[in-house]
Amino acid sequence: MKTLDFLHVNESKAAAVVAGLNQLLADFQVYYTNLRGFHWEIKGHGFFVLHSKFEELYDDAAAKVDELAERILMLGGTPENRFSEYLKKAHIQEISGVACGSDAVDNILETYRHLIREERKLIDVANEANDVVTADLLTGYLKEQEKLVWMLVAWNSKCCEK
Repeated sequence: MKTLDFLHVNESKAAAVVAGLNQLLADFQVYYTNLRGFHWEIKGHGFFVLHSKFEELYDDAAAKVDELAERILMLGGTPENRFSEYLKKAHIQEISGVACGSDAVDNILETYRHLIREERKLIDVANEANDVVTADLLTGYLKEQEKLVWMLVAWNSKCCEK
């Protein structure tokens, strides 16, 4: 007996969802590690605000890693757990030595550009598999990420630009 026997999700289509979730898992793991580096290395004006914000973001990324891995398991897949494999698979690149707040925020915004694009694609794949739970999970991520992008763009903008 398998979990999929009870979920009314097409098994062959679920495999495509699992592949997409494993891709997101790898991307989120590298993103999490990048955020830890930003948190540790940030200096200068805005330190107190960004140090706390980066901690909030990496805690959120860690929670999403766990949600993605558990969803992969529910769909009959096996989540990757080796960082060496994440680095091979991830589209997010490792980054280190970033001490400037605006450089770190630029990297986070580019990461969200990628994650949002991939999550939107995976929502379509999940819907084709009748997997409304994965689609809903990712839609929740998008809701949070779109607001965060708006806030980060505002934070990173020059206040005196006309």
